Amino acid sequence: MIRVGVLALQGSVIEHMHMLNAIDNVEPVEVKSNIDLNEIDGIILPGGESTVIGKLMKDFGLFHALKSRIVDGMPAWGTCAGMILLAKGIVDEEPHLSAMDIKVRRNAYGRQIDSFSKNAVIPAISPEPIELIFIRAPWIEAAGDHVDKLLSIDGHIVAAHQNNMLVTSFHPELTKDLNVHKYYIDMICKVI
Repeated sequence: MIRVGVLALQGSVIEHMHMLNAIDNVEPVEVKSNIDLNEIDGIILPGGESTVIGKLMKDFGLFHALKSRIVDGMPAWGTCAGMILLAKGIVDEEPHLSAMDIKVRRNAYGRQIDSFSKNAVIPAISPEPIELIFIRAPWIEAAGDHVDKLLSIDGHIVAAHQNNMLVTSFHPELTKDLNVHKYYIDMICKVI
């Protein structure tokens, strides 16, 4: 059984838990403490409010242990706010975990009212179009040489993979499509 944590401080926690529950041999775990963190094989940093989640990681004493586990190779997937949390650079702000060699722009697609969805093929993940839901989404402005850019839309990187880290600007947990979650589970299986 693969134990996949979802950082359960704020954001789309329940939605990720439901998606993980739909995948065989996966046990989702809400992560709220260092004890929870030590019990998992990988972690999802969900969409939500990156500044709030970053502050709560420190308030709950999770920040340093989480960063250490990710830097040491534990698979991590950041969706939307989670992408911002993993980035080494944020336009006009200080980074949080500073783990992945990307620079992101928060709310790049605008305000809540500017949210949208579209379908796109992400070749590394699925040959079929996947529904992509963008809500006040960031995009990647710059990526290091070792970052695999999985998908760009209108010239902006919205999905990327580097070593043990996956990031998506969009919210697969708000769809019925399990492809991105299964891709992440495959990442975990390669290291455990």
